[in-house]
Amino acid sequence: MSDAHDEHESAIKTPKQLIVAILAGFLVPIIAIVLLVQYVSNDKKVGAGSSALTPEAVAARIAPVADQGFNFKDANGPKTLQSGETVYKTICANCHDSGAAGAPKFGDAAAWGPRIAQGYDKVVANALGGLRLMPAKGGNPDLDDIEVARAVVHLANAGGAKFKEPEVKAAAAAPAAASAEASTK
Repeated sequence: MSDAHDEHESAIKTPKQLIVAILAGFLVPIIAIVLLVQYVSNDKKVGAGSSALTPEAVAARIAPVADQGFNFKDANGPKTLQSGETVYKTICANCHDSGAAGAPKFGDAAAWGPRIAQGYDKVVANALGGLRLMPAKGGNPDLDDIEVARAVVHLANAGGAKFKEPEVKAAAAAPAAASAEASTK
């Protein structure tokens, strides 16, 4: 029966062992956490004497993210019209370079021939209103009609057309400026 009593004894037999076990119970997790934090946060540390503390480097690190490549425009300011080539590269090229969804490819005279035969006004109207899988204005409602027409001329002329690029009518801009000026007074 004494053998059964020995089986239930603790590994800690002296007060010194008890103190060591309690300290280890606290210190081991704390040390493990400190080492883990050091491992996770071990990044490139900037040392004294490096070029990382120059005013330019500091300014680059604290510069707002919004200043990196974004162009903000004043909604109340005058609209700057884009060229046909710019509109084509940013909007139209997604489909017209690859021929996606049956779009006539850029420079493909055979595909553009029947469209050019319909005439400038019909081709521009299709681009403005959308046709089959092509959304109106190529999916960008912020484009001005003149910008879309310029892109159509750029595309069609690459396919063999001889369309003239539309000009911005100065008379249309004058009443808009006058009404804007009247509303501010």
